[in-house]
Amino acid sequence: MAMRKAADLYPGQAKTDARDAFIIADTVRTMPHTLRSVDRELDVLANIKVLAGTDEDLVHDITRAINRLRSLLLQIHPALERVFKGTVLTRSIVLDLLIRYRCPAGLRAAGKSGVKRWARNHARKDPSALIDAIFEALAEQTVTVPGSEASESVVLRHAARIKALKVERAEIEAEAAELADSLPLLQVLTSMPGVGDKTACQILLAAGDFSAFRTAGHLAAYAGIARPAATS
Repeated sequence: MAMRKAADLYPGQAKTDARDAFIIADTVRTMPHTLRSVDRELDVLANIKVLAGTDEDLVHDITRAINRLRSLLLQIHPALERVFKGTVLTRSIVLDLLIRYRCPAGLRAAGKSGVKRWARNHARKDPSALIDAIFEALAEQTVTVPGSEASESVVLRHAARIKALKVERAEIEAEAAELADSLPLLQVLTSMPGVGDKTACQILLAAGDFSAFRTAGHLAAYAGIARPAATS
């Protein structure tokens, strides 16, 4: 933007490298305040900001998909939904089970031993306790809720979507972490207790290279940290 405005002050309309180079050099000489250097760190922070925004969108998408999946499970089989309480529903093995067998008809058809055999080949930890809890929940309900067949099809879609979104988010986080590694302040921030890569990136996005803060007091004021009143 500054370059285009400066070009209007010079005669001619030619768009050549030689003319652009002359305008930049002459503007730096006569009006240095109109131009700013392109800092590598600023460029990295801008890229991290874009990735952070994408990651935030993915978090919202995952939350919505989880809520829809949980609502469907509660509708067709409340006892089974209770087995997947909290973060259990988003565990990889649970999502894989829902994608493969849907539920609950697919789980019943495969049988406890068949599901347990498959799960052992696809889980990092022994899934026996989880599979036992699933089939105990299935035994509690003998009534098939109307619309269960269509609901189970949607369960598969939501489970697959959650898994895909989690993979995408991991890729975004890895890309952001790789960019952040080039920032010298990252290692300083991550050396502080409770500050990981993601939190450090958020701090850098908010504060930049901290050059805008002349003293520690200015930084504390910006962060909303007030000094305790002196006591006698």
